Amino acid sequence: MNNHFLALASLALTLACQSNAPEGRATANAPASAAAAPGKRVFGMAPGTAQRADLASVLQTPNRFTEAPVVVEGHVRRACSKKGCWMELATSKEPGSPACRVTFKDYGFFVPTDSAGASARLEGTVALRRVEKNLVSHLEAEGATFAAKAPDGTADEVRIVATGVELTRPET
Repeated sequence: MNNHFLALASLALTLACQSNAPEGRATANAPASAAAAPGKRVFGMAPGTAQRADLASVLQTPNRFTEAPVVVEGHVRRACSKKGCWMELATSKEPGSPACRVTFKDYGFFVPTDSAGASARLEGTVALRRVEKNLVSHLEAEGATFAAKAPDGTADEVRIVATGVELTRPET
């Protein structure tokens, strides 16, 4: 039964990346909108009043943060190149800095495919999971990286399932 669930979850993610849903799409009750400050955009629900947590702490001891939503900040290292259905959030702009993948609750919204380089503040739940080989390959083809990849092609990951993301573009 568990293997069937994982296969369905992998299929759903693969189809979501290949769907015709618009990038940056909004949830029915929370449109993607420009925030008050120039260069800021909110996707999904604006990050709220959940407990603030340091992204580095979340990545070091994720089990401490799986019970309730958290608000974290970081740097977008990369995003899904097809539809923006995931992004990689890093603790700093440095290339080797710790990072995790962020997905969006119920695929209710996406972020722009060119989100790399933006700063992000988001609210979501921390999840620990094993990613099956076919999904690892699919995500790697879109630019994702996995720090804990096993020899059989599967990977363990810390993931945040976001209900909302605020992106801030660097001023040019």
